[in-house]
Amino acid sequence: CSEHKKSESLFTQKVDDLISLRQAAKQCGLSPNHLRLLVGKGVIWGKKIDTLWITTEHAVNAYLAQDRNTGPKPKTT
Repeated sequence: CSEHKKSESLFTQKVDDLISLRQAAKQCGLSPNHLRLLVGKGVIWGKKIDTLWITTEHAVNAYLAQDRNTGPKPKTT
């Protein structure tokens, strides 16, 4: 994720591009809670408006296009 993407604000998004995290989760197969975690960490763009978390399909697709280490994490001794 580039610094530019992380610094995007709600005002730079087109209203038509905004989707709820619940909608995004249905489209990408991740849970809304996981997407909320990613937004909180700044991995994908998103904002909370009142009680609704929003993002864009583009932000989710950009995350999905990245190489991610999925699965169990190695145990440290």
